Order: sequence, then structure tokens, then C-alpha cells
Amino acid sequence: MKDGPVYGGKSFGADKNISGEAVFTTSLVGYPESMTDPSYTGQILVFTQPLIGNYGVPGLARDQYSLLRYFESSKIQCSGIVVADFAQKYSHWTAVESLGDWCKREGVAAVTGVDTRAIVTYLREKGSSLAQITIGDQENVDGFQDPGAMHLVSRVSTKKVYEVNPGQDIKIAVLDCGVKENILRCLVSGGASVTVFPHDFPIQDVASQFDGIFISNGPGDPTHCATTIYNLQQTMSLHSLPIFGICLGHQLLALAVGAKTVKLKYGNRAHNIPTLDLTTGHCHITSQNHGYAVDASTLPPAFKEFFINLNDRSNEGMYHVSRPIFSTQFHPEAKGGPLDSSFLFDKFLANVRKFKTEKDLANISEAATATAAAATATSAGL
Repeated sequence: MKDGPVYGGKSFGADKNISGEAVFTTSLVGYPESMTDPSYTGQILVFTQPLIGNYGVPGLARDQYSLLRYFESSKIQCSGIVVADFAQKYSHWTAVESLGDWCKREGVAAVTGVDTRAIVTYLREKGSSLAQITIGDQENVDGFQDPGAMHLVSRVSTKKVYEVNPGQDIKIAVLDCGVKENILRCLVSGGASVTVFPHDFPIQDVASQFDGIFISNGPGDPTHCATTIYNLQQTMSLHSLPIFGICLGHQLLALAVGAKTVKLKYGNRAHNIPTLDLTTGHCHITSQNHGYAVDASTLPPAFKEFFINLNDRSNEGMYHVSRPIFSTQFHPEAKGGPLDSSFLFDKFLANVRKFKTEKDLANISEAATATAAAATATSAGL
């Protein structure tokens, strides 16, 4: 840890020195999904679950939409992992290799035999900290690299536009700030065609071609995404279509409407965090992975707080009082976590279908009016 304690352990991953922000997750399962989540880019992930690796690592199987079945992206995204006890022997019907072999093949540092309880205690007291993993007597010549100072979204976002599940009745544009595979799966399994755009694509220029816009999760400080924020401002000013944002997408949407974000002391990363729906009074257990949060006191009057975190009272969502725009800080699509809040995808898709129906009716009415006007003009000419 920078300006903190040093912990010894045994390497079971790639023999390389790395640095990043040390964060912890209390998730009991789902390490393949967590490690491939683009939101963990630049971070050293400390697992509080003592035994990690017991069910191995699955293969790159894809589903009917050609999306990865067991991972959230095609590679490990975190810089390194720290565990108390690495299971060298694994057993699961989907497994094709051990956690250690996967880390070695992907070039990711991994350490076991560490008192992760002590690390978590330190992080809870001091907050998320810059840290290094060094192997043997090697010196990390790069020092302590701060991912918070980097534009990480530009690293993980797609570089080209692509489509998933084409030919459906509703069309959704996704701004990829580090989108998870299961988010795309939740959208297309609901009957949508999805077109994925780079994070800084001028979505306002093509918004009229779609029935809804989705803003994805992603890593790092949201204020680095100035172009994305500007494009969202322009989109909401020029178009009235439904919008849904998750995690970083929630923060970017909040910044676009004039709110502010803050860095949390140690963030929220787990599959078991309770949130309160302020519109219904219902509590939902949620999956989360974020180090920043929206300052609810800075939301403009047109937006209301949707959810709050019942552990630290931080903001977990917002909604527009009259337009079909809402967002959540947590992950309703949780893979390896609870599905309590998956109904929010149904809510978004219902908004999208309603918008499309109203747009189609307006187009029919406009066409009928134009036809009638043309007929009247022709008759008058005769």
C-alpha cells in the first residue's frame, strides 16, 4: 500500500509487477464475472471471500446472441487480484482451466496466502488506496500509478459501432463506456435490436433512428468523460426518447443534467448491498461496483432521487419527473449476483415500446395529413 503496510504472500498468477487502486469486494461468488468487468480496469481486486478458485474458470462459450455466456468481457480487466486461499484443485462442469492458469495466460498478477481481513480493515479505515504487487525482489519502476487520473473509459470502450440481435421491432442505442455482456443480453432478450457505439460518439446525430438510449457502466472518474456528457446534454435537448443509465451511465447522466459526483471513501463492490426504492418503499438486494456516487443534493428540480443505499445512504438512482429518463447506480442485470431489480429492464423496454408506438402513430398521422393536403391541392388545380 502507498504510505501503508506491506503484506507478503505467494504468487499464483503472472510474474509481473503491477500497480493500481486497491479495492475490495464482498461477493461470495462470481469471480470470473467480476474480474472481466471493465469497471475494474486499473484496480487491484481484494476478495473478502477466503476461498477463491474452487470452481475454476469457464470457457469462451457464447449464447444465441453471440454474447459471452460466462464472462462480462473477453479478457481480465483488473490489474491484479489478492486472495486469502487459492484453490489449486477446482471442480465445475463449465471449468476449462484453473484461476491461476487463467491469470498467467492473461498476464495478470495474483497473490495468495495474504491476510485479506487486515487489508480490508485498512481500506475501510483509510479508504481506497494506491497499491502495488511486486514479485520477489523485483522493483516496480513505474511507481504507484493512479487510475483515477486516467481516462479509463477510452481504453475499454469499443472502437467501432456494432449490432447485436438485428431485425427486431425496437432499436436501442448503447453508449459503451465499458459495457458488460449481461447488460446487452438483458436488452436483446427483451426483444430489442442493440447498436453499440463508442463512448464519445455524437449520439445526438443519430438518436432519431432509435427508440431508446442506454448508457453503460464503466471504470474511473466520470468527469473525464466530458465529450460523452456534452453529447448527452445535446441529446436530451434535441430528442425526447427514453434513456436508461447504469453505474457510470447513471453518473454521466447526472453530470449531464447539472448534478455533481463525489468519490466514496472505499466504494461499494458486492452482490449483497441493500437499496431502498423511494417510490415504493421496497428494499432490493443489489450488485454493485463503483467508487464514485452522485451527490443527490445537487440534482436539478426536474429529477428526483430513485433509490438510496441502506448501508451508507449514498444515492443509488434518479428519475425525471415527466420524461422517460431514469438511472441506477447498482446493476439490475447482476451476473453472479441477485436479480431482485431486473424489473428495471422491463420498465425501460416498456418506455421504449410506448415511445415507438407514439412515434409511429405520429408518423402515420403526419403522412395522412400530407396525403390529404396533396389531394386537396390536386383537386383545386383541376
